[in-house]
Amino acid sequence: MTRLDVDRTDIQAIARTAFAPLTGASYLLLRVTDPQEARRWLGDLRPTRLADLTSDGMRAAIPEATQVAITAAGLAALGVDAAILNRFGPEFVEGMAGSANRSQRLGDIGANAPAKWTWGVGDREPHILLMLFAGPERIGSFEAGARAVAERSGLTTIDVLPTSDMGGVEPFGFVDGVSQPSFDWDHVRTPGTKADRSFTNLVSLGELLLGYYNEYGFPAESPTLDASERNAGLLSPATGAPGGRDLGRNGSYLVLRQLSQDVLGFWRWVAKEAAPAGADAQSLAQSMVGRRLNGAPLADFETGLPLPGVEPSRRGVNGFLFDADPDGLSCPVGAHIRRANPRTGDAPAGAEGPIDNLLVALGLTTRRQRKTTSSTLPWEKNTTVWPYLRHQDDAIASARFHRILRRGREYGTKVDPTAALDPSTPDPGAGLQFLCLNANISRQFEFVQGAWLANSKFAGLTGEQDPLLGNREPFPVPPVIPAPQSTDSFTRPGAAPDRRRATGVPRFVTVKGGAYFFLPGLAALKWIASL
Repeated sequence: MTRLDVDRTDIQAIARTAFAPLTGASYLLLRVTDPQEARRWLGDLRPTRLADLTSDGMRAAIPEATQVAITAAGLAALGVDAAILNRFGPEFVEGMAGSANRSQRLGDIGANAPAKWTWGVGDREPHILLMLFAGPERIGSFEAGARAVAERSGLTTIDVLPTSDMGGVEPFGFVDGVSQPSFDWDHVRTPGTKADRSFTNLVSLGELLLGYYNEYGFPAESPTLDASERNAGLLSPATGAPGGRDLGRNGSYLVLRQLSQDVLGFWRWVAKEAAPAGADAQSLAQSMVGRRLNGAPLADFETGLPLPGVEPSRRGVNGFLFDADPDGLSCPVGAHIRRANPRTGDAPAGAEGPIDNLLVALGLTTRRQRKTTSSTLPWEKNTTVWPYLRHQDDAIASARFHRILRRGREYGTKVDPTAALDPSTPDPGAGLQFLCLNANISRQFEFVQGAWLANSKFAGLTGEQDPLLGNREPFPVPPVIPAPQSTDSFTRPGAAPDRRRATGVPRFVTVKGGAYFFLPGLAALKWIASL
């Protein structure tokens, strides 16, 4: 049952579907040269709406789809007044490459620095992102036609980001898109209840769309207009702002980053690193990701219980927690999936009774083993008995406040791990057009990227960044301390004395470009076109 407060005719469909049946995709990065003509083009554009899909919003019953998003620079170029523009989130207004401080926090330094990007800075900063989806046999003509119309309408193309259909596998060879949050499209979720003490995959719609209630129980902050401002009547009334009109309602913030992946370097390094320990490259690679190549979780995580927001058909790959492995004996604490989604609730190990509630209120952590369980691991299962305080567990924030919806696509040539080890295999030029949606760039994307992925001290670790996405740059840099700490290590799983620490881990992913966009609702798009 769809919520009655959700206007399916005003929401761009990418908020609900990845257009998976449309395996061809192309991203056009455009700049405004003639604002009047560009506004006319926007007014004629017909982005695919949630209402254009099947009733559950999950299957695309259409041959092609168009979506559009606009940067802060693009809104200004189209004629949006600076006073209105400043009502948007400050991260969006400043831009992904807008300050050295932001670049430092995002890990966009060294080889990832904006000065080295192929697009996203200066006159290579896009104003508009036009996303096109179609079947592989028609995406070429669809792109050519859309580009020709745009270039006749006051826009120039600064780049076209292609994609490849790798069959649901990302360039390193792992099944992708396994873990996604489930947003509250069907009923109004009440956050902050006892249920939130444990991890939940069901997240309030206001974490995705502006104007709806978020995980704090407040409407997601949205830019509004006074009813007297120009063409404000085109917009819906703003929640909590009497007389105001909501420019952000049914929209979202979109993050786009082009990530180049060194597929050959990754597999050749893990093979070289694993050999002295008598291990195989695949096992080491899987420990770095935290999943098997087929997307299945590593051993001993399955709870056997349903998790809110995880469909029964997905329990095998997504219905697990890290409670049974707090020290990372099976899945390293620094593995990619633990950083990207630590699966933590308001209380790190859940809370049931009044003593638990008191300890949580005091900022203490409890772990309780409720029943004896068997283990497939070659060491005793890694759980502790209450009362036992573990302050490092409280170092990771509750995941429900930081979830993002990923909508990226791969690009380049697919190379399997065996071929990657062959010295004669050419560079596939592969990577990810990373794209995600969120209602608060700072608290969602930037938090995940800065506090979890790029952080060399995540969960009490030292000298480690995300084993896939880390930039390996020393941190912090002078003059903070005279001798910066390295970030190129990775602690591999195992109980003492089998635990090993790899050092000198290379950089496997390089940022080639990026920008923050506003994905408007259809009413907001009409308002922008009317200026």
